[in-house]
Amino acid sequence: MSRASNLKRVVIGACLLFAGGLLSLPVIAESPPAADESTPDTAEAPDAVVQQVATLLDQAIEGRRGELKNDKKALYELIDGVLLPRFDRRYAAQLVLARHWRTASDEQRNQFIDAFYNNMMHLYAEAILEFNLDRLQVFPFRGDATKKRVTVKTTMRLDDGTKVPVNYAMIKRKAGWQMFDVTIENISYVRNFKAELNSEIQIEGLDGVIARLEEKNEDSVAQ
Repeated sequence: MSRASNLKRVVIGACLLFAGGLLSLPVIAESPPAADESTPDTAEAPDAVVQQVATLLDQAIEGRRGELKNDKKALYELIDGVLLPRFDRRYAAQLVLARHWRTASDEQRNQFIDAFYNNMMHLYAEAILEFNLDRLQVFPFRGDATKKRVTVKTTMRLDDGTKVPVNYAMIKRKAGWQMFDVTIENISYVRNFKAELNSEIQIEGLDGVIARLEEKNEDSVAQ
């Protein structure tokens, strides 16, 4: 298998770990918390959060790969329900929309959050079956845990033994550390989708982008 194919699998695995944690989570504050809100109720370290999400994902699909491959509904439900609230999907959506977030109505914001991340679930759902916990190494966090935003470094091992850096951006919330971005070989998930959707919004408008995503989601469920 070529390195490009291997790297694609790594990207899928990393995005699944990243996106999986956001698909069924409640909407939370749209902006970074004030100082008096930034201390989590739990002392769980940011690297422990990443490891926990990966372990939960691995346990959820263990022994069920064949079943889930043939049952999309069950696969979607697994992704929706298995992972703990460790992703700030509203903040990630705010970063992706950038200036368009400021001019969007509350209804548009909520529609975009749901449409965008349901689209991600449908896009990567089947690839979740390729996730392999043994290929992931989460490094102990060595940064300043008093900061509101930190980075957790990991690597994903390719078939040829090459280790690809995959780093997760975390934000400190009252409920604990939550992910909001993943960077793979210096390519940021948030920045990538920000550039892609910005061009489309300028042409089609935000409502047009939301409608396209919702249509794709309906088609995916109907298949």
